[in-house]
Amino acid sequence: MKKRSSLTLRQILLMSALVLAFAAMTLFLFTYKKDEKRFVNITSRLFAGEMAGNTLNMHYTLARPEDFGIYDYDPVLPGYSAEGARQGRIATENILAALRELHPERLEESDAYLCRLLKRYLESSLDLSGFSYYSEPLSPSSGMQSQLPILLAEYTFRSRQDVEDYLKLLDQTDEYFASLLTYEQEKAAAGLLMPASGLKSVRKQCDTIVTQQALNDGTHFLQTTFQERIQLLLEGGLLTKAEADKYLAVNDRLLKTVVLPAYTALGDGLILLEDESIPLTGLGATRQGKEYYEALIKAETGSSRPVSEIQELLVARFNAEYDAIRQLLDEYPAAAKRYGTGEQIAFPYTNAVQMLADLQGRINGHFPAISGDAVNVNVKPVSKNLENYTAPAFYLTAPLDDTTRNVIYVNTQKTITGLELYTTLAHEGYPGHLYQTVYHNRSFLARNERNARELIWYGGYLEGWAVYVEFLSYDYASDLLRESGRQEDAVLVQIEKHNRSLQLCLYSLLDIMIHYENASFNKIAKVLENFGIEDSASATAVYSYITQEPCNYPKYYLGYLEILALQAKAETLWGDAYSDYSFHCFYLDNGPADFLSLEEQLSRRKP
Repeated sequence: MKKRSSLTLRQILLMSALVLAFAAMTLFLFTYKKDEKRFVNITSRLFAGEMAGNTLNMHYTLARPEDFGIYDYDPVLPGYSAEGARQGRIATENILAALRELHPERLEESDAYLCRLLKRYLESSLDLSGFSYYSEPLSPSSGMQSQLPILLAEYTFRSRQDVEDYLKLLDQTDEYFASLLTYEQEKAAAGLLMPASGLKSVRKQCDTIVTQQALNDGTHFLQTTFQERIQLLLEGGLLTKAEADKYLAVNDRLLKTVVLPAYTALGDGLILLEDESIPLTGLGATRQGKEYYEALIKAETGSSRPVSEIQELLVARFNAEYDAIRQLLDEYPAAAKRYGTGEQIAFPYTNAVQMLADLQGRINGHFPAISGDAVNVNVKPVSKNLENYTAPAFYLTAPLDDTTRNVIYVNTQKTITGLELYTTLAHEGYPGHLYQTVYHNRSFLARNERNARELIWYGGYLEGWAVYVEFLSYDYASDLLRESGRQEDAVLVQIEKHNRSLQLCLYSLLDIMIHYENASFNKIAKVLENFGIEDSASATAVYSYITQEPCNYPKYYLGYLEILALQAKAETLWGDAYSDYSFHCFYLDNGPADFLSLEEQLSRRKP
């Protein structure tokens, strides 16, 4: 007979403790996995919904949507409706509520960071949505009446599906513009309509961007660019001749029967809204304008600083830039004499290709290299129809999964050459928007990041970087001139650099004065007069632009100053381990993001 074993009380307690520990660990892991799964589900649905709800945005974000789990969608150009805006706010609130229920400490590190980013981004969007009719989609300077044709002209055709999607979007132009007209009518009822001068400017654009004569002649850029894109598919064997001819005919028909009437109807509708009694003022003159401006500057720039602190930061920077100019003028009297004449510096390079090649060479070792296939860039002129309404230059963002082909547009009407072209190409190309976009997209895919990360946008993060590297390019230009033995010209470039910074800083301060403090035109004109801008036409142009584009200058310049503040903190935290290269890697790898989140990341990371 076998002896029965017995367990002591200690053994029983020990076993109980092990069972409880195992159960606790199982519950712990289950809870962690539960939060992770919920986060993946929330972000996946958010991304897919945003992409499927705006085909134009999806096309510029993804070259091959099917690779990101998006297969079935109806091509849509989302217009405005009051009910749609209400539903959008509800959806945002629901997503925020779901994210707030998660425990970031139970998520993977990268997901915890994305969760913080999304919550702040959605909170900022929700704050803005509370101010109905304060935004302006038909701004005379950057409204959809001028932006939509550019996006359509550069809509890449990679397949037959792309062509069919494009034509369906073109067929919705009338409904889209009709919804924007409805928005303007509701703005008018709310007492927030733009002045008659702005409406007249938009109406003039409607009359000239698409004309019957150009369409009849077959010379409109939405005809010629469509033909070029169809021809590439034909040559690639992706379309037959019969299919190509059919698509060409449909495009011409839609341009004449949908797009042209859409512009005409929008222009005619705006005539009825013109009210000469509405003054040209900033947001500060409206009932909730000051509060809206606070929300707008946070959303646009990504800075969490209060407006008063932003103002102090700008004033301090203005004084520093002014002192730097005075010091250079005092130290180099010969250069100061030449600078006073407004003499143009003869730049060593004369075309964009040479300049981009030089910039690419000078950033080596200071910025992380772009991995993968060669990056091609095509510098193209802006269409004649759009020269009056576009910036001197701009870069069209490449899709996440197709960064080999890139386009920089140069407005030949606003001809820029020499140093100005060189620094502009640094801003738009290397190491500016093009470089930042390609590096981010390829790194994003290599790290297998959550797709929802692509939904986060902060103008301050992107444009601040472009201004930051633009100022670096002035230093590159000075080095280039010194290499040619032109020391005095190199000094002139440095004076121009500080003057450019001073101007952007001044205009950012004026933005606050107009939109937050409700400064009048006369007050702004007096400030400009103190800085040499004395004629009324120039003062009016500055005042009008800033009034029409609230937060535009701070988006660039405050973003730049936030980068400098972040860089200074990195130098303090990293000490001897700091390098510009390490900082650039950190900035590029952790964005797009608001600056508070970047500062928090900086405190968590080592160089």
